[in-house]
Amino acid sequence: MTSFKPGPDTRRLFRDALGTFGTGVTIVTTRGPDGPCGITANSFASVSLDPPLVLWSVDVGSDRARIFCDATHSAIHVLGAHQSDTARHFAKSGHRFEGLDWSEGETNVPLLHGALCRFDCETVAVHDGGDHKILVSKVLHTTLAPGEPLLFHGGRFGRIHHHD
Repeated sequence: MTSFKPGPDTRRLFRDALGTFGTGVTIVTTRGPDGPCGITANSFASVSLDPPLVLWSVDVGSDRARIFCDATHSAIHVLGAHQSDTARHFAKSGHRFEGLDWSEGETNVPLLHGALCRFDCETVAVHDGGDHKILVSKVLHTTLAPGEPLLFHGGRFGRIHHHD
């Protein structure tokens, strides 16, 4: 058992502690000034059923943060267990869509095909959150498909193993 106070000297340890919380994996997409843009995010959460609100956060140091903070619309794709390569792709490069199966939605936002779920959103608020920006979005439309989710835990992708 390790006990510590989060701070500059324990940044890696704090990040490891946060990584003990398993999450789903999403890719958020939008239309930027230079074309389609995407980013992998595991900081997704539901906020409200009425109105239908969700949130996610983006590192202010990301080269894509400003694009998402300025965007009026986005799509949040909940990835399936078979999409770890896509998650890695958008973790590294957000402007390369060639070779991916996608189309443009009604609000000009890139829509990735094959996700378990997609939330087509309108950004309603952007809040400061330390070294991140917290984006709150109203869900305008949802698409849902069967399948198992891609998970992220301890710095690695994984999947659920069901035991009967």
